[in-house]
Amino acid sequence: MSAPSSNTSQGLAVDLALKPIGQTHSQSRFQVDLVAEAAGAASGGDPSQSTKPTTASPDATGDKPASDSSKQASSQHPPGGEEAKGRFRVVNFVDPSGAESPPELNAVNTEGFQNGDTVMSEGSLHSSTGGHHHYYYDTHTNTYYLRTFGHNTIDAVPRIDFYRQTAAPLGEKLLRPSLAELHDELDKEPFEDGYANGEETTPAQEAAAKEANEGKGVVKFGWIKGVLVRCMLNIWGVMLFIRMTWIVGQAGIALSCAIILIATVVTTITGMSTSAIATNGFVRGGGAYYLISRSLGPEFGGSIGLIFAFANAVAVAMYVVGFAETVVEILKESDLLMIDQTNDIRIVGTITIILLLGISVAGMEWESKAQLVLLVILIAAIFNYVIGSFIPMESKESKGFFGYKGEIMMENMGPDFRDGETFFSVFAIFFPAATGILAGANISGDLADPQLAIPRGTLLAILITTIVYLGIAFSTGSCIVRDATGNINSTIVGTLTNCTQAACKSGYDFSSCTSMTKCAYGLQNDFQVMSLVSGFGPLISAGIFSATLSSALASLVSAPKVFQALCKDNIYPSLQVFAKGYGKNNEPLRGYMLTFVIALGFILIAELNTIAPIISNFFLASYALINFSVFHASLAKSPGWRPGFKYYNMWVSLVGAIMCCAVMFVINWWAALVTYVIVLALYIYVTYKKPDVNWGSSTQALTYLQALQHSIRLTGVEDHIKNFRPQCLVMIGPPNSRPALLNLVDAFTKNVGLMVCGHVRMGPRRQAFKELANDQARYQRWLLRNKTKAFYTPVYAEDLREGCQFLLQAAGLGRLRPNTLVVGFKSNWRDGDMKDVETYINMMHDAFDFQYGVVVIRLKEGLDISHIQGQEELLASQEKSATPKEVVVQVDQGKESDADSSKPSSKATSEHNSPAIQKGEEDDRKAPTQPLLKKEAKSPSTPLNMADQKLLAASKQFQKKQGKGTIDVWWLFDDGGLTLLIPYLLTNKKKWKDCKIRVFIGGKINRIDHDRRTMATLLSKFRMDFSDITVLGDINTKPKKENIAVFEEMIEPFKLNDDDMEQDAAEKMKAEEPWKITDNELEIYKTKTYRQIRLNELLKEHSSTANLIVMSMPLARKGAVSSALYMAWLETLSKDLPPIQLVRGNHQSVLTFYS
Repeated sequence: MSAPSSNTSQGLAVDLALKPIGQTHSQSRFQVDLVAEAAGAASGGDPSQSTKPTTASPDATGDKPASDSSKQASSQHPPGGEEAKGRFRVVNFVDPSGAESPPELNAVNTEGFQNGDTVMSEGSLHSSTGGHHHYYYDTHTNTYYLRTFGHNTIDAVPRIDFYRQTAAPLGEKLLRPSLAELHDELDKEPFEDGYANGEETTPAQEAAAKEANEGKGVVKFGWIKGVLVRCMLNIWGVMLFIRMTWIVGQAGIALSCAIILIATVVTTITGMSTSAIATNGFVRGGGAYYLISRSLGPEFGGSIGLIFAFANAVAVAMYVVGFAETVVEILKESDLLMIDQTNDIRIVGTITIILLLGISVAGMEWESKAQLVLLVILIAAIFNYVIGSFIPMESKESKGFFGYKGEIMMENMGPDFRDGETFFSVFAIFFPAATGILAGANISGDLADPQLAIPRGTLLAILITTIVYLGIAFSTGSCIVRDATGNINSTIVGTLTNCTQAACKSGYDFSSCTSMTKCAYGLQNDFQVMSLVSGFGPLISAGIFSATLSSALASLVSAPKVFQALCKDNIYPSLQVFAKGYGKNNEPLRGYMLTFVIALGFILIAELNTIAPIISNFFLASYALINFSVFHASLAKSPGWRPGFKYYNMWVSLVGAIMCCAVMFVINWWAALVTYVIVLALYIYVTYKKPDVNWGSSTQALTYLQALQHSIRLTGVEDHIKNFRPQCLVMIGPPNSRPALLNLVDAFTKNVGLMVCGHVRMGPRRQAFKELANDQARYQRWLLRNKTKAFYTPVYAEDLREGCQFLLQAAGLGRLRPNTLVVGFKSNWRDGDMKDVETYINMMHDAFDFQYGVVVIRLKEGLDISHIQGQEELLASQEKSATPKEVVVQVDQGKESDADSSKPSSKATSEHNSPAIQKGEEDDRKAPTQPLLKKEAKSPSTPLNMADQKLLAASKQFQKKQGKGTIDVWWLFDDGGLTLLIPYLLTNKKKWKDCKIRVFIGGKINRIDHDRRTMATLLSKFRMDFSDITVLGDINTKPKKENIAVFEEMIEPFKLNDDDMEQDAAEKMKAEEPWKITDNELEIYKTKTYRQIRLNELLKEHSSTANLIVMSMPLARKGAVSSALYMAWLETLSKDLPPIQLVRGNHQSVLTFYS
């Protein structure tokens, strides 16, 4: 193939000023070919020439014209030239070895240029905030020339930006070319409706994207500053300085280490579970709430998120009160109390929390600096103790500190529980110290790389703090005795033969402490013994201040961050006001104020001893659910569960969850029960509210897995009569167009059997395919919103019968397959095309061929309301208004009312015929696809005629409670029992339970009593309640002449009148119009025709007031009875009656009286 001409090459240009060049660390390259339609205009050339598409040969690699074009680009494009805009960009990999740069471009490094291709660095993968430009190309509305691997195609290579969410803070979402753009015919417009790939952002996503763009330059923390420091400060806390020595005194060194290690096992398992969840995709702000909600769904996440935020808010009060108590103790020793001890705690606490609030509101950067300062003080205090423990002083020996001695360690090795303490009570006191492991995860939104920071920082913090706790336990147990008098006169004078304590060997006798008098010093008695041991006592007090203030500050930041994430998800709509953030870091100032108010309230109440166990249990409940999330996600086997952190095990996580629950009861059994009740109540509330979110939770994945497994298991079980249930394929078209049909079938299938709403799409093939996916999404959501338990199944077919055949054969899965076809009665059959009637009747024949039962439902007002605009709003206004008035609604005047409830024409499914869905879809913020129903120009408003008002009222009649009425069952022919089973299922429903079943059967006049008793016996064996049995002995009586005349008048237009024509002509006409009624046919089925007329007379006589009539449907032999005659039978039988179901089972038993 020849190289392109110079004229052609002049159309190729590269905007060097806009494109980053040079080699990246990974040596990977991306290329894009451009057709510079603005090149000529930029240089004052001929615009027509610049906009001409270029058709360069893909094989012309390295040819001179390409270099010329590059040179031309550098000369013609100004540095600030406009960036090409479009709907997606195509980025191609280039050989990292590059090509020899042409001499014309020696001013810049163009190693990666090939054939005028633009080199883009790997960094453009990541962020639009990183300084890299993004290039968009519209392949149809602009004359850009796109190439992949040197060939002319818009097919895109893999790229990270195709997989981003719309509001991804790390970069822009790009849309890859859709399948239609690559696969459809060339005249296909790829971006119909203005959206590539059929996608449009919802307002919520647009807001998030705007927030992400405005978030440039925010303060982000690494794993040390953001996670490690916070976790260490929270885990150490005051427990290290004022309770660890007491725990060693009570439990001994061995059991103290056991307590520490058990707590560490729980926190380590939880840390690994947290790491697994945090590395399974991008993590946003919200900490524990975000991790749990995205794993287990909004129900668990919403309940835990609220109590976790509350627990952090109250924890602020606990830590501040701990700080205030220490300050007040110092003031008391110095005789500097302001009022009294309790009020001084409140005053100091209030001042402290105001200062902490100021630091928090100042921003995360200031808060982080404060945390670092507090950590330095805390570490200095720990080293101060360690150094002091190696410097024994004689003045401290009377208070129990003798330095490291083997006899002291051995004496303190075992437990010495006093004052009713046990191992579990001591464990309960220590464990809250370990509840700070989520301090880093709680600010996940402020971490530069949460996937790296959370695992590394959390697990390292657990390791470091555990080592320190174990070291303190061994150290204090080896150099301090349990009891000491503090009296220097307790030294031993002479030799004591009965002194066995370790202190005796050091010359002190503290045996008096074991008697009734309690000593003030030693591990058991002095909480401040670490200050005694330390080299500089005030530094331990500073460490206590640092520990309390750092924990308070961490909780004061965590609570609003978690609460803000919860409110943003709108799980609790009333809390939406707290979702707003301020400043570049999106600080939750309203959340800070709420946390401040809650914490201040508990500080002033000062009754924290009661609330403390509940708070610890709230944290533990969060840990338990994090562990359970990992187990659940692993159990669900979702392909999306791919954590980057591999050191986890689903069964270990389950053990961790069980341990967390056990520890909750160990700490405080009643607090554990309170926690469970609160979580359960919130779970039920969120479940009831059904938040409109879809996060791909493991609950969803496990539901799918269980459904799949049970469906497969069900296929191995043969059907049994006792388990038969009607599973209906309802040929309804758009579900909202025939609500009465939908509601009546739903009444006897809901929670009992399967209902599939079949919709046959016809018309232009391409348009139908485009609308199928949208129909599937919008109508299924419509069914869910209307609490109808059904599956919407659209198919495309050339005609209705073919589509119905597809559904009859393929609808369902395994044993979950329809066995009954339900259609609405075609009430306009005489006015429309008789080919449609032929199709309608053949659908029933096909159903019988496939061994389906058939149900035809008729309302005298009609079923189809799709031609009326605003139907639901109209009904709502009618129900609210007690006085009749003229109602004005919008009527689609461009189409006639289609009363065929089983013919979902393209008109009936047009988008402006579904206002109910339109309104719902406008409120639907869940689906990240284009609007499912668009606003069309409104039809002119016209008054609604009386017939349509009645139609609208009738369409809602099955949504109401039926009251004390009757369901009349005309069981004339035995079809296996379906005619009797459907009414029975109806009466089991709440709306129909007050209706009585009346049974009507055919019989002979001379044996009416016998037939009644026989039927009563059969019904009693079936265990079905009935109020009355009527035997009709006059079914075969000839109907009234006027009714016969009406029937003959009705069928007159459809008669073939073949007796008056030649046989050949008659046969030809019958072949062309098979629905025509022959004279011979009419004569053969004269008796059956009279029976239908007579039955209608009897129905009007006996069942004119029934709520519903369920009647055996007459059968027409295929190929013998014409469609027009069969439709005339159904019309005659069911006209001018209450709602009627014509039922014909497949003549296989669906009822049994055997156990």
